[in-house]
Amino acid sequence: MNIEQFREYCLSLPGVTEEFPFGEQTLVYKVKGKMFTLTHVDSFDTINLKCDPEIAIELRERYEGVTPGYHMNKKHWNTVDVHSNIPNRLLYEWIKDSYDLVVKSLPKKDREGLSS
Repeated sequence: MNIEQFREYCLSLPGVTEEFPFGEQTLVYKVKGKMFTLTHVDSFDTINLKCDPEIAIELRERYEGVTPGYHMNKKHWNTVDVHSNIPNRLLYEWIKDSYDLVVKSLPKKDREGLSS
């Protein structure tokens, strides 16, 4: 996966915005104002993804390229090395899982129209 593929996929999800709330180097994707993934815009070596805490631990144990979320709540976030041996289909799946997890936590009125 490259940064263009990452951006295109994230922006294809309903209600997603692209922002730089932490400075011009950190590209953040939000749904209804809630962050679900972020990356360094220039290097694109890793992506941070929200994850169910039990699944987060399982993924860290199973994949060398998955570590506790860098600069994030390590219980709920993983950092994924996009240059590791993790297949792109899994990266897309994990991005969607992160998005879905955030959507699930939104108030009902904010979830309306976000079915993907």
